[in-house]
Amino acid sequence: MLLKTSLLSFLLLSTFFIQGCSKQKEQEQTATHKAKTTLSTNAYTFTTLKNTKIVLQKTKNGFALKDAPSKILLLDIFATWCPPCQASASHLASLQKKYKNEIKVIGVSIEDGIAQNTLQEFQKQHHANYTLVNSSNSRHLINDIAHQLNIKNNFGIPLLAIYKDGKLIHFYQGMVEEEFLNNDIKQALGK
Repeated sequence: MLLKTSLLSFLLLSTFFIQGCSKQKEQEQTATHKAKTTLSTNAYTFTTLKNTKIVLQKTKNGFALKDAPSKILLLDIFATWCPPCQASASHLASLQKKYKNEIKVIGVSIEDGIAQNTLQEFQKQHHANYTLVNSSNSRHLINDIAHQLNIKNNFGIPLLAIYKDGKLIHFYQGMVEEEFLNNDIKQALGK
């Protein structure tokens, strides 16, 4: 009986991590995505936790960094309260470190009005050593990403979209193993 209970608990927990945070704090996520998608914005400017500016340029098929369009861009849509988002943060940081000159990982919070110190605490606690942003532009960017991916605005998180030369090459909903992301990056880099 103990074995059955342990197995059932494991399966339920695994399902939760694989599917991502699609139900937890659903009201907060729904409020974040309530705004109608606006496709007229061609660039999104953010101030990072390190107080630097970053500009994401919208392209026909995705997004690119304005100052480094040839870098592979990983956009991680997350929330600080989401366990799969928390678990994947260290994997994204590992990839950012491994491919520091070839990729740029940017975490975009779905939480409107989140305090910067909450975002800094998330970064510290979960070893999210990559660029994290949160601003009034976040909602519009997230809606544009969802529109381009042809998914509804109430998608599960984390949502990770990978772009090369401004073109979408792959996206994932829910937690993804680092090895899968590493393979996608290596393919995009031609390695």
